[in-house]
Amino acid sequence: MTRWHERPGRIAVLTGAGISTDSGIPDFRGSRGVWTEDPVAELLSTYDNYVSDPALRERSWLARRDNPAWGAEPNPGHRALVELERAGRALTIVTQNVDRLHQRAGSNPQRVIEIHGNMFDVVCVDCAYTATMAETLDRVAAGEPDPSCPECGGILKAAVIMFGQALDQRTLLKASLAAETADIFLAVGTSLQVEPAASLCGRAVAAGASLIIVNAEPTPYDSMATQVVREPIGEALPRLVDVILEQ
Repeated sequence: MTRWHERPGRIAVLTGAGISTDSGIPDFRGSRGVWTEDPVAELLSTYDNYVSDPALRERSWLARRDNPAWGAEPNPGHRALVELERAGRALTIVTQNVDRLHQRAGSNPQRVIEIHGNMFDVVCVDCAYTATMAETLDRVAAGEPDPSCPECGGILKAAVIMFGQALDQRTLLKASLAAETADIFLAVGTSLQVEPAASLCGRAVAAGASLIIVNAEPTPYDSMATQVVREPIGEALPRLVDVILEQ
């Protein structure tokens, strides 16, 4: 019997785009991922391209308006983690996703670390101005294809960490502490190709955690894992949670 079957203490979960695909939100690097089917779409996530190209920003605002996350609902994978939390287990979720489906499923927002930010807020790249995405999209609908900051005239963007931007160091520290103090570290629906999020797996294992990877495709960290699960997340994660709760 592997160590992770023992009664766990702290549990940390790293989630990626794969946990939200059953909610109708496509992943990025999968066989039918957003970037796989439209490589140009990856440019929308690159900071330098975004701030230097007004036409790209206009396309980005339309993509935000049409993002399927607006109408998405949490799925069994999200709800399984809520069940684990409500059972009283010491749980921290570190998510690479910006869709807030964990919180909408019922996870305590204080236990969810959004390492890449969120899509529901807007920030200015030049000053401290913030707004909601909904009110900024209203400006787009009213005829501003690339709305500027009303306070300083700067460029606005979603409160999402783009490629080429540094992660917030306080957020990264919280995520690292969650990994380094975990007894079980679950990596769910992530290709584990984007750093520094992926390196949390190595930090957890180095600190003595059992690593369980639930992902359809192989990852660079599979060889470190106590267990690798290839089944659909909506089926596998509730089953894993049941096993944990039985201990």
